Amino acid sequence: MQITEILERLIAFPSVVGTPNGAIVGWVRDYLESHGARVHVLDGPEGDRANLFATIGPADVPGYVLSGHMDVVPAGEPEWTSDPFRLRAEGSRLYGRGTSDMKGFLAAVLAAVPEIAGAPLARPIHFAFSYDEEAGCRGVPHMLAKLPELCATPAGAIIGEPSNMRAILAHKGKAAARITIGGRSGHSSRPDLGLNAVHAMASILTAAVEEAERLTQGPFDTAFEPAYSSLQVGTISGGQAVNIIADRCVAELEARAIAGVDPTALLAPVKAAASALSSCGFAVDWVETSSYPALSLPADTPLATLLTELTATPPLAAVSYGTEAGLFQAAGIDAIICGPGDIGRAHKPDEFILIEELQSCRAMIGALAARCRA
Repeated sequence: MQITEILERLIAFPSVVGTPNGAIVGWVRDYLESHGARVHVLDGPEGDRANLFATIGPADVPGYVLSGHMDVVPAGEPEWTSDPFRLRAEGSRLYGRGTSDMKGFLAAVLAAVPEIAGAPLARPIHFAFSYDEEAGCRGVPHMLAKLPELCATPAGAIIGEPSNMRAILAHKGKAAARITIGGRSGHSSRPDLGLNAVHAMASILTAAVEEAERLTQGPFDTAFEPAYSSLQVGTISGGQAVNIIADRCVAELEARAIAGVDPTALLAPVKAAASALSSCGFAVDWVETSSYPALSLPADTPLATLLTELTATPPLAAVSYGTEAGLFQAAGIDAIICGPGDIGRAHKPDEFILIEELQSCRAMIGALAARCRA
């Protein structure tokens, strides 16, 4: 199958984050098995979603992982000019949800499979396709936990997030949490008889704003924009009506950390402010909704050198968004980002990828396969 044919099939699966993904997993499994790959479907704890890990070549020697996620963000924006789950070609542009982020990479990988399988490999090539990356990299940790049973520790992992086919050495880590404050409702004329959860949330917001300001003072890593870790409250909701004491308030916040900083630790001052409300009679619920570490790959590592040679372009030092690459590195596997498409097109109506970007990625994978035959 040609790249565009494969991409058309992948886009047709509405594999929105947080929903069952058996259909796309089944199709990818059948395709890989038809070319002789050894495929493992790894069910997640949710029961209706799975990761997929496959190998071509000898699994007992170090090889390379081609890694991407099968889920996409929702496509409910009214600005779409065509069905987001039906690939539309317009000149060199291919439109559809996930074309850049990141089914384009998956299509390029799968299009290269016949070539990869066409000659014996001295070192294996693995395919690691995950679920729920868009919910904070929730799926891939379950796959990484199984990896020692499936193959020798890989020599490196290429995470194919859209990077304009330029390798990226580092990204920030992230931790996110949801805070729910429970108070006591009543008539607004008698605030002395209730507990206003919206008012109580104010102390948490103050702590978040103070911590966000403190982070601007460093530590710094000039590879990133901004060069410091950050924290923000993204959503807040609560109350029923202006004349009812608010008995519930919910806020969501996130921290993004430069390499060497634990993103979860950045939320600690806010969590402490939330916990303090318990002594005032409020019910406090703190749920960590996602967490993944930063990526920091030295420029002189063999993997960075390999990608420089494969792409004929020096790597970019860092980006501020996050990927699954940090989790691969935390699991003891060197990881780097490199894939077709542009992150600026992701998560937007009329997301697209260029045919030449897909072809460039396909050529890179072919070159990697040739090295694994040496």
